Amino acid sequence: MIKRTPARHSTTVLAVIHGKTSSIGADGQVSFDDTILKASASKLRTLGDGKVAVGFAGGVADALTLFDRFDEKLRAYPRDVRRAAVELAKDWRTDRALRRLEAMLVAATKKELFLLSGQGDVIEPDDGVLAVGSGAPYATAAARALIRHGAGKMDAETVVRESLRIAAEICVYTNEQIEVITL
Repeated sequence: MIKRTPARHSTTVLAVIHGKTSSIGADGQVSFDDTILKASASKLRTLGDGKVAVGFAGGVADALTLFDRFDEKLRAYPRDVRRAAVELAKDWRTDRALRRLEAMLVAATKKELFLLSGQGDVIEPDDGVLAVGSGAPYATAAARALIRHGAGKMDAETVVRESLRIAAEICVYTNEQIEVITL
């Protein structure tokens, strides 16, 4: 008999820079295999004295460890979020304990977005839209469409909320319990 490990499915985290603000949002669903364990988890935090908002997809304990490490890097490089992100990614890739962490982070400032992964990635999107998790493709497509075709009337927070709602209509691992932080 083959032992099957239950699949871990992520959440949906979306960050958008639009106008003079940025917003990051996440749904609240926690899934394990085909079971919803929790509907209203908080997957967002502010770091760097409230100047950086971060969200995660993946293991909670792993993400909380990474939040703490990122906050340390932000204190070491308080005026350079990009450098702090690169330093975290370097540690994450090379440190034996960190290397095993299974999470992805999205970090947002008022003017920058970054995706950080354990593979050493620090990716800044070209268009001010960045998402991770199971519903990422849906949320990204929705945000880009809203920005291109009607978001002149919407602020970044509204774009994030509406995009996550659209993702929740499509992705079974995303729900409508949406939390948003706006910078």
